[in-house]
Amino acid sequence: MSDSKPKILSSAVGRRREAVASVRIVPGDTEMLVNGQPVSAYFPGLSARTRYEQPFKTLDLAKKYTATVTVHGGGKYGQLDAMVLGLARALTAYKSDFKKPLRDAQLLTRDSRTRQRRMVGMGGKSRRRKQSPKR
Repeated sequence: MSDSKPKILSSAVGRRREAVASVRIVPGDTEMLVNGQPVSAYFPGLSARTRYEQPFKTLDLAKKYTATVTVHGGGKYGQLDAMVLGLARALTAYKSDFKKPLRDAQLLTRDSRTRQRRMVGMGGKSRRRKQSPKR
């Protein structure tokens, strides 16, 4: 009796702005799945491809492991950055030897920049002020 679900080796969460990615690392060389779709369909383009393959290429693991990812919130690029951070964290949780090369490639650093919140008296915007008189 064979089980159709692959064995989950490790899992982690990555975040960027409002986006949250839940990543599970599984053995195999199939294409990653993001919200049930192939990653190349969910994040099309060459620049996105180089970004999400970066954790595996840093460690030379492209044909050894794959991942299933669930992302929600934020925009596409925030989701992509959250997924990359989640991949790096999951690989580190699986094997602690992976931490140094991923840290050196700056893949384990969470980008903490968020949107500037609105301020009182600015007309609903964060930086808009009343125009000063010319003279």
